[in-house]
Amino acid sequence: MAAPAPILDTVRQDWIHLVLAPVWALALGLVLGLTPLATWKLAAFGLSGSPVDAFLGAFIMAHLVIVFFRSHANAEVRRRHPFRFWVVPPALLLLLAASGTALAIAAALAVWWDVYHSSLQTFGIGRIFDHKAGNDPEAGRALDLILNLLLYVGPILCGSMLLFHAGPLYSFEAGSWVEALVRHQSRVRLIVIAAGLLFLVLYGEVYAALVEKGYRPPRRKVALHLGTAAVSVWAWGFNPLGMALFIMNFFHAWQYFALVWRYERENIGAVLRVPAGPRGRTLAFALFLGLAFLYGSVFGVLGELSTKAMAVTLVVSLMHFWYDGFVWSVRRKQV
Repeated sequence: MAAPAPILDTVRQDWIHLVLAPVWALALGLVLGLTPLATWKLAAFGLSGSPVDAFLGAFIMAHLVIVFFRSHANAEVRRRHPFRFWVVPPALLLLLAASGTALAIAAALAVWWDVYHSSLQTFGIGRIFDHKAGNDPEAGRALDLILNLLLYVGPILCGSMLLFHAGPLYSFEAGSWVEALVRHQSRVRLIVIAAGLLFLVLYGEVYAALVEKGYRPPRRKVALHLGTAAVSVWAWGFNPLGMALFIMNFFHAWQYFALVWRYERENIGAVLRVPAGPRGRTLAFALFLGLAFLYGSVFGVLGELSTKAMAVTLVVSLMHFWYDGFVWSVRRKQV
């Protein structure tokens, strides 16, 4: 039997850019954590951080902004959601620029929506592998969604990065709640681990029954979930060498760049007005990366210096999380 069709251009690309991205991001993060690139302190515009911090900030910002190639630059999607694309972003920007409270709410929301969004990206890639393998798109869907939420949220609640994620809630006079959560983290850990193990037993039993009915587990989906689980537990749970943020954000952004380029490159080429053919595609790819990193580099700095610039970055972030979910529903026939 022939291998299921790839999500990207080839099966090899799927393995490199999607399936194994968490694993090699972990390896890259650990290697960088052992070099001076993770400890040197750069200072500019009153800000300081390591070269790894600077790159990661730009890369995260860059992957957030390219969602607009999936929304505004895509005529098919753009026609379906004019209010979401042309009214909501400027209205939200005005609100965040005018209200410090709204800005604080958006900042806290972005932290946890990012976790949810990241889990949905892994969930979505796995479900596309199911579709490519010819499986029923509804078979095990709810279990896969819960599994991916568990893979991301569980290690955060149990591990060393809990305070980082809960910290923004201090802005809403929830400091006592955050402190209680951290103080009782050992109990939370036991509850999450027990619930997680019970869920995995249920997950295995349900999928075993599905296999008996003809379900074919895609190897790429299984490998993606196993790799993401191991990396998430290690990174969020233990923050090895202080590189958890790099590891988890890097592979998520890398996967997203690969997906956007694969499914939006024709639109990207048209919007950037590059000539047709291989040279035009190469130019489009260079401009695509260049513009994304230009935004990421500039606003990665300005967002730390100005509340107005921070408002822009938060609008881009929230629109990225929001848009990406329903854009996939429009483009599902292409994957």
